[in-house]
Amino acid sequence: PGLGNISAAQSDYFQATRGGGHGDYYTLVLAPYNVQEMFDLTLLAFHMADQYRMPALLLADGILGQMREPLILHRPDFPPLPPKTWAVGRMKDRPMNLISSIRLGEGRLEAHNHDLQRIYDEVRKNEVRFEETHTEDAEVLLVAFGTSARVCLGAVTEGRAQGLRIGLFRPITLWPFPSEALVRHAEKVRSILVVEMNMGQMVEDVRLAVEGRCPIHFHGRPGGGLPTTREVLEKVREGL
Repeated sequence: PGLGNISAAQSDYFQATRGGGHGDYYTLVLAPYNVQEMFDLTLLAFHMADQYRMPALLLADGILGQMREPLILHRPDFPPLPPKTWAVGRMKDRPMNLISSIRLGEGRLEAHNHDLQRIYDEVRKNEVRFEETHTEDAEVLLVAFGTSARVCLGAVTEGRAQGLRIGLFRPITLWPFPSEALVRHAEKVRSILVVEMNMGQMVEDVRLAVEGRCPIHFHGRPGGGLPTTREVLEKVREGL
C-alpha cells in the first residue's frame, strides 16, 4: 500500500488490520522491517494463509520496496499443512466439493461467522510475533513497525549512548496484535511513545492494549514524511 507514488507511508494500517471490507473477518497482517524479513515473512504469509484458509497480507512501505540489502535465500522449515479435503479439482477417490460463500438458510451465515471466529481465536493463540530491543530496563518504550521501527532502533542506540533508558517493541504481526506482550511492558515503563508514518493508526491498538496502565504519546509523519532519530529523541525527553 502507498500513496500512488514512490514515497513511503503507513496510512493503510486501518484498512489492513480491520479486514479491508465489510463482514466480520480478519486478515493476517505481517510487517517486515528489512529485506530479509520481506523474504521470510512472504514465505510465512503463504504458509499461514494455507494453514488457516484465510487471507494474509505483507504490509511493507515504499522505502522497504526500494531497498537493497544482503539477503539469505533458504527453504522454509514449516510443519506439514493439513490435508486439503475441502479442495476442488480432481475428484478421483473422493466426493465432490463445492466452495460457496452463499449461505441463505436461516442461521447458516451466523453459524459460519462463529466458525470463522474460532479460527481467529486459534490464530491469536498461536501466531503472535514481535521483537524486543533493550526493553529489560527501559523507562520509555518505543512502539513502531516497518521503516518507523528502523528509525526507532537508531534512536534507541543514540539515546542509550546519551544515558537515556529507551527500549523498542516492534510488532511483527499487526494482526493478531501482540497486546499481551505489550501490557507486560506497560506495567513497568514510565511512558510509551508510538512512532508511525501516519497521523495515528496503530497507536489506537496500543491504547486498547495498555488500557491506561501508563501514559501513551504519539509521533507521526504523514504524506510520505519519514520520522528522524532526532525527532524521536526529542519526544522521548518530553515523556520523561
